[in-house]
Amino acid sequence: MSPKPAAATNLRPTPTVEDYLLNMFVMERDHGEIVAARLAELLGVAPATVTMTLKRMQRDNWITGKSGGSGIHLTASGRAAADSVIRRHMLTEWLLVKILKVPYAQIHAEAHNIEHALSPQIEERLNDILGSPQVCPHGNPFPGCESATQAWIPLDKIAPGEPVIIRRIHEFAENKQDLLDFLIANGVLPGAQVRVTEVLPFNQTLTLDVSGLPVTLGLQVARFIFVEELPEGL
Repeated sequence: MSPKPAAATNLRPTPTVEDYLLNMFVMERDHGEIVAARLAELLGVAPATVTMTLKRMQRDNWITGKSGGSGIHLTASGRAAADSVIRRHMLTEWLLVKILKVPYAQIHAEAHNIEHALSPQIEERLNDILGSPQVCPHGNPFPGCESATQAWIPLDKIAPGEPVIIRRIHEFAENKQDLLDFLIANGVLPGAQVRVTEVLPFNQTLTLDVSGLPVTLGLQVARFIFVEELPEGL
C-alpha cells in the first residue's frame, strides 16, 4: 500500500521538519533542485543529521528522492506544508514590525520563534488584518506571489552610476543575523535609494552610496540583494 499523504492525516510537521521544508521550498523555487549539503549549511547541522531527517521526511511523504541528497523534491503534501510555514513566518514578521513595533533587526528571529505555534485560524486572521501582503518586510514573496518580485534585479548586476531602490533581501541572506545586522546598520534596507559607485571584480566587492556614505559589500552578498532600477537623474 502506498504511503498516505501527510496532509491527508491532518498532522502538522514538527518544527524541525517545518524548518527543513521552508529552506527546501526556497531552494527548489530559486534553483530547481534541493541539495542536502546546502541544507546542512543553511540549518547549521551536520550532513549526517540532514541525511537522517530526509529519510524520515521521505517516509512521511513530505519529499521524494534519495535521502543522500540526489533528486529531492517536495511532494504535494510537502509543498502545502512549506507554503503554510512560510506564510505564517512572513505574516508574523509583519505583525511584529507593523503592530508590535519590534525593531527591524529582530523580526526575522522573533518570527521564527512564533511561526510554528500559529493555528490556521490565526494565520487567516492575520492575513486579513494585514491586507493580504504579497511580500514580507524584507521583500521576499509569499508563496504564489512570486510575480511581485520578478522584475527586481540582483545588485551585483547593476553597473556603476545607476540609481536603484533596494527592494528585497533574499531569505538566505536574511537568515544570517550578523549580515542582516550589518545591512540594517548601514541603511541597506528595502525602500532605500542607493547608487553603485564602484565594482572591483578582482577582489569581488562593490561599493554603494547610501545617503552619502560608502558601503562596501562582497559580490556574494550583493547577489542576494534585489533592486529596482530608477531613471537617471533621480
